Amino acid sequence: PVLPIVPGVPERRSHDYVRAATTTLFAALEVATGKVIGSLRRRHRAAEFKQFLTKLDREVPAGLQVHLILDNYATHKTPAIKQWLLTHPRFHLHFTPTSSSWLNLVERWFAELTNKKLKRGVHRSVQALERDIRTWLTDWNTNPRPFVWTKTADEILNKVAAYCQRISDSGH
Repeated sequence: PVLPIVPGVPERRSHDYVRAATTTLFAALEVATGKVIGSLRRRHRAAEFKQFLTKLDREVPAGLQVHLILDNYATHKTPAIKQWLLTHPRFHLHFTPTSSSWLNLVERWFAELTNKKLKRGVHRSVQALERDIRTWLTDWNTNPRPFVWTKTADEILNKVAAYCQRISDSGH
């Protein structure tokens, strides 16, 4: 468990903290509504990703094209996945550039999950962690809300350009 917060002292855990295990959450965010389709798996291999794609294929209405924004993880590019995509032409994969996952709005949803449900939580087992994630997912989808960019694309690009100019002139 996390130790009690004391003013001026950073978050701490007891000396006997042991990480029980991890789980993988595959998630797809419908940007128009904020609805999330999620799937928990104990491993993060192409087989589990393919199961998630199959779940999406079942849950997304048949007449819709499915555009997935993904990171460049090798799991997303295996021959098994490429073969699956050939037989499911409505699926289109788009990959974010390295270190640009922040461009993917589902990452914002992951931050909500982390900050509002998992951070400072105590999960004594993977089952407890997965139960909390499933509860969060169900609660979120009861009243989904889309994320809205608060800046225009030009404002974002200008800020990135100014940052790049600053660091390139820094003498490093």
